[in-house]
Amino acid sequence: MDNFYGPGRNHLFVPGPVNIPEPVIRAMNRNNEDYRSPAIPAMTKTLLEDVKKIFKTTTGTPFMIPTTGTGAWESALTNTLSPGDRIVSFLIGQFSLLWIDQQQRLKFNVDVVESEWGQGANLDVLAEKLAADRTHTIKAICIVHNETATGVTNNLATVRKLLDHYGHPALLLVDGVSSICALDFRMDEWGVDVALTGSQKALSLPTGIGIVCASPKALEATKTAKSVRVFFDWNDYLKFYKLGTFWPYTPSIQLLYGLRAALDLIFEEGLENVIERHSRLGKATRLAVEAWGLKNCTQKEEWFSDTVTAVLVPPYIDSSEIVKRAWKRYNMSLGLGLNKVAGKVFRIGHLGNLNELQLLGCLAGVEMILKDVGYPVKLGSGVAAASAYLQNNIPMIPSRI
Repeated sequence: MDNFYGPGRNHLFVPGPVNIPEPVIRAMNRNNEDYRSPAIPAMTKTLLEDVKKIFKTTTGTPFMIPTTGTGAWESALTNTLSPGDRIVSFLIGQFSLLWIDQQQRLKFNVDVVESEWGQGANLDVLAEKLAADRTHTIKAICIVHNETATGVTNNLATVRKLLDHYGHPALLLVDGVSSICALDFRMDEWGVDVALTGSQKALSLPTGIGIVCASPKALEATKTAKSVRVFFDWNDYLKFYKLGTFWPYTPSIQLLYGLRAALDLIFEEGLENVIERHSRLGKATRLAVEAWGLKNCTQKEEWFSDTVTAVLVPPYIDSSEIVKRAWKRYNMSLGLGLNKVAGKVFRIGHLGNLNELQLLGCLAGVEMILKDVGYPVKLGSGVAAASAYLQNNIPMIPSRI
């Protein structure tokens, strides 16, 4: 048995999966039922309308697929593109790398734009490629909005401006797995054609629902896309949408009830307030890192993520030891460094159902762990820096005013 009991609760500070609110857990604690009964289609109809709000779209069509973010990636690609189509895709960390691997295995012609890990997508190279592509061979731009391996957030508004400036018709496909419902995301305003997220991130649900939202332009692209698709075929969903039963195959009933509760909590807090809360958590974490005398893996402020902070450690420390010590001694889960930054960074996830006092507990734990592994941190330094900022910036809880 690998997961031994520890007193109290596990302090979960990985960038997903995240803490699940008690009302969501209670909502999912139910038996199976007939998904063809009147109850499930009625609930599904309201869910489809409400998930559009977290994407900030009025024109998009959502699909709630029983899958992970990886399945949502495949759905976005295979419904809009054909094998051999040229894609410009940005490699900035482990998850963009995995999406590119999927694109290549699906037989697309992937034009990879690589940046040093810790940097954002190189949009100057994108501008050059768009300017040179007078015959519009580029069919899609694929970009990860928030790269959780390095804590980098990309500027999607700039990507849209470039496409518009060059009058380029390429589809804009966005991985918003660790950004949607936590960071500012504007599907309609930024002209995103396909956006996707996963239930286990900012929605604070268990893993199991990949939510994809497609623009009218993306739906039109399905008519000519020749990629093989079965389980992820949007057209199957659209047929059942018209019938009013909504599901081409069996959904996860419990997750749907959980999603209903999760969305209700988000709307009660207010989506903009949720985004502001994540902004506070991100800023407080970065202030703590600075007070410890450590550096952020993200190299420029313009790329700082408000959902995860990747912390660089000195060469004499193996960051994986920090993660192991967190779990073994303090019952806390931190994120490992992945691939190129393995052993060099540890990651503090600060997204989803999380408040400021919980974060301060995490920062106190990290300080003790740093001391354990031989880093000369002054205990309380990061907590003090974060506390000073938060004490001046935490608003009253909206629902309690």
